[in-house]
Amino acid sequence: MVVLANDGITSGGQQTLEQAGFEVQTVHVAQEQLANYLIENKVSALLVRSATQVGRDIIDACPELKLIGRGGVGMDNIAVTYAREKGIHVINTPAASSDSVAELVFAHLAGGVRYLHEANRLMPLEGEVHFKALKKSFAGGTELRGKTLGVIGFGRIGKAVARIALGVGMNVIYNDVTSPSEQVEIPFYDGRSVRFDLETIPFEDLLEQADFITLHVPAQKKPVIGAEEIEKMKKGAALINTSRGGIVDEVALVDALEAGKLSFAALDVFTSEPKPEIQILMQPKMSLSPHIGASTAEAQERIGEELAQGVIRLLQTK
Repeated sequence: MVVLANDGITSGGQQTLEQAGFEVQTVHVAQEQLANYLIENKVSALLVRSATQVGRDIIDACPELKLIGRGGVGMDNIAVTYAREKGIHVINTPAASSDSVAELVFAHLAGGVRYLHEANRLMPLEGEVHFKALKKSFAGGTELRGKTLGVIGFGRIGKAVARIALGVGMNVIYNDVTSPSEQVEIPFYDGRSVRFDLETIPFEDLLEQADFITLHVPAQKKPVIGAEEIEKMKKGAALINTSRGGIVDEVALVDALEAGKLSFAALDVFTSEPKPEIQILMQPKMSLSPHIGASTAEAQERIGEELAQGVIRLLQTK
């Protein structure tokens, strides 16, 4: 059987598939040419990330397609229900990148409270001649210990974020309509672990109580955080979005930063991705990264191996 990894796959994942007897193709096929390529090469399994769209048109045009695999958590670029109705397996790797995304949240958070996103912009330009002024400007940072982190969406990634926050000494509150209570376990290097029992709180209570808010929800039809929600947040709070573009109203976010309502914000995903708005890119109180939440070597290896094992489990002939 032929497997097309249209958005790439790790060498380990490719090797696992080839050892199981699959032919793996890693050429990237343009969206408009994808259906023809799948038909001509008799592709049985299509593996994608977020770039390739697998809609009804692809599914209808490719009767030999038996499996669609998404390397990552969200599957909003795949017509999942329709594919399954057609008897096509649809799989993803929801656990593989949780720790990587969680660590990026804290990279932004730790940098934000110490103004590193601004300092790193200005030091190369002004550090030689205005060192003392910059030192004074960035001397009013805060610590994370003892602060309250609000987590909106408490799936695998939300829990991974909570583990780091609890380990740092933060108070964690969360809101998730599908998860009224959760147990979060923090494992340590020596085999010991500590467990925390948490319960969801109302959305508006989270907005009012949190010093920092991080979003971990799937794609939505309208923003989860807009001007009305920001108004309910603490003055000087901060907002982090590493989940999906469009979940935060970026216009309202920029307005809140300019007005001093929020101290800083961090975005790894953008409404107009892959071309973020210039107002976002130039906002000095914004910590930015180019959708790299799952982009660590360790996460990519786990993603490749999980996809390979899923293909083998579902398609390998007995």
